[in-house]
Amino acid sequence: MAGKPSRGLADVVVASTAVSDIDGRDGRLSYRGYDIGQLAGTVSFEEVAYLLQRGTPPGPAELAAYRAELAAGQDLGPAVRGSLPAVARAQPPMAALRTLVSLASADDPGTDPPGRTDPPGPAAPPGPAAGRATAARLTGQQPALVAAIHAARAGDGAPPPGPEPGLGLAANFLLQVTGRVPAERSAQIFDTCLVLQADHLMAASTFAARVCAATLADMHAAVVAALAALSGRLHGSANEQVMRSLAAARAADGDPVAAAAGQVTAQLGRGEPVTGFGHRGYGGPDPRAELLRELSAELASAGDDTIHRMAARIEDIVAAERDLHPNADFYAATVYHYLGIPAGLATPVLSVARMAGWTAHIIEQHADNRLIRPGSAYVGESGLTWIPAADR
Repeated sequence: MAGKPSRGLADVVVASTAVSDIDGRDGRLSYRGYDIGQLAGTVSFEEVAYLLQRGTPPGPAELAAYRAELAAGQDLGPAVRGSLPAVARAQPPMAALRTLVSLASADDPGTDPPGRTDPPGPAAPPGPAAGRATAARLTGQQPALVAAIHAARAGDGAPPPGPEPGLGLAANFLLQVTGRVPAERSAQIFDTCLVLQADHLMAASTFAARVCAATLADMHAAVVAALAALSGRLHGSANEQVMRSLAAARAADGDPVAAAAGQVTAQLGRGEPVTGFGHRGYGGPDPRAELLRELSAELASAGDDTIHRMAARIEDIVAAERDLHPNADFYAATVYHYLGIPAGLATPVLSVARMAGWTAHIIEQHADNRLIRPGSAYVGESGLTWIPAADR
C-alpha cells in the first residue's frame, strides 16, 4: 500500500475511546472525564476500576458488590495453583504472569471466546454483563497472581499470606508481598499509585489488547497480548530500570547522591537516554510524576531519604541538560522502594493497576468492533525473476 508511514504510529489516531484522555500540552490525564488530580488520593482504586470498566462512578451498594467480585477473583483456580510454582521458578515474573493469566482462562467461568456457539455460528462479542464480570475477576486476580509468583520465587515454598477480608486491594497486595499488614498511610499511598497507573490512553500494551480483542479473541487472550507488550523494556520495565540504577549508585563508594549525579551526567555525555524521563504523550510535565514525587518525598521524610534525594538530584540534572521532565515510572520506582516492593516486581505491579484499563478498553472494543488492520508501506524490491535452485 502506498503512502509514507508514521514511525511508531506517532500522531496517528487508531481508535475512538471514552476510557481515558491525555492533554499533552497542558499536562492533564483524565479517566472518563474525571481529572487524575481530582481522583488521586481521594478515590480508591476499586472505585476507579469500576469507573473505567462500567462507565460511571459506583454508588455504595454497587461498590460493595464490585469489591465482592474482586475478592472472588483473588481465589486462584486449580489449573493455576497446580502450575504456578514450576512456572514461577522457570520464568521471570512478567513471563510467568503471561503464562499464568493465559492458563487462568481454563479456570474462569467465562472462558468461551466472543461469538463461540455450539454448533459454530456468526461471531459476536460477549454481552456487556459477561465482559464486565470477567474484567472484575481479572482485576482481582492480578495482585494475587503477582504475590504468589513472588512467593514461589523466594525459594522457601511458602505461599503468601491470605488476603484479609477487611482490607482493600492495595493493602492486601502489600500484605501478601511483604508479609505484614501495612500501615494505613502506606496502603493509601500504594492505592494512589494504582489509581495513577490504571490507564493511559493508547499505550503499547493497551493497543496490543485492542488489536487482539478486535479479532474477537476472548478477554484473557487480549490481556495476555497486553502483558506481552508490557514486558518489553521500552514499555513497562522503566520503573524497574530506574530502581536498579539508583541501587547501583547507592552501592558505590562515597556520597550516593554524588554517585547518582555522576552516573546520569556520564549517560548524558554519551548521548544516551535517561530511563524515566520524557513521554511521547506530554510536551511538559507528566501529571502522574508530579503527584508521585510528592508521595516519594512524604515517605522519605519518615526515615532514610537517600533514594529520594538521589532521584531529585537526577531530575535537576536532566532538566538542566536536556529540558526533560520525569515520567510516572521515575518516581513510582522510589515510592515502591519505600513501600518495600522489590525492584523485580515493579513491572508486575504496573500490570496490577493497568488491568483495570486494559479490560475497560477490551470491553469498549468488543462493544463497537471492527477488525484493526492498518496499511503498510512496502520498501522491498520488486519485479524480480525467480531462478530455480538447480540453476543458481
